[in-house]
Amino acid sequence: MTEVTTVTINGKIRRDQGKKANKRTRATGWLPGIIYGHKQDPVVVALPTKEFEQALRKGAHVLTINLDNVTEQVLVKEVQWDHLGSSMMHVDLARVDLSERVKITVQIILRGTPKGTLDGGVLEQVLAEMEVDCVVTQIPENFRVNVADLGIGQTLHLKDVPLPAGIVATGDPEQVVAFCRVPGEEAVPEAAAAVAEAGAVEPEIITRGKAEAEEGEEA
Repeated sequence: MTEVTTVTINGKIRRDQGKKANKRTRATGWLPGIIYGHKQDPVVVALPTKEFEQALRKGAHVLTINLDNVTEQVLVKEVQWDHLGSSMMHVDLARVDLSERVKITVQIILRGTPKGTLDGGVLEQVLAEMEVDCVVTQIPENFRVNVADLGIGQTLHLKDVPLPAGIVATGDPEQVVAFCRVPGEEAVPEAAAAVAEAGAVEPEIITRGKAEAEEGEEA
């Protein structure tokens, strides 16, 4: 796990708004977005798509946005994708103070070979990300959890994910993250329930978000 990655991006304030304007903006290599929060007026912006995508790949959650010689410190709140999930359509950015606490979702990455798999077991990851509460400057890129000691029939819970001082998990401590079992055998009851619950959740619908509403776009 690493601490927050900060990236500076030179954006621009958008004067033209609406669905057609958004399409033109994306066609020129810029990503439509909005900056809001801290009891200030929302600002409709555009960010260079490639630079923003690179920042996301580096695990950046906090960005410094330069807009016409004005600097905004922001948290990436929501990235909206097309129906294929391959192209970014819009981004919502919330103003933040680097000393404030925020709730944010962070990826969970399992590392190591569970000892149970050496006995023929199979590792199944149920939870791919977790929500935490922390100071903006402590936002981790991800949580890397070593599962080498996980044997057949054993389960990794949310409470077992090691967290640095100052970072607090907001979910149910007993929530299943991963488990190891023998192929063909039923999972332990709690793990089976977690898998069933995960399978019952419908994919999140890509919403129009704050920017679409602010810009008054019509369907």
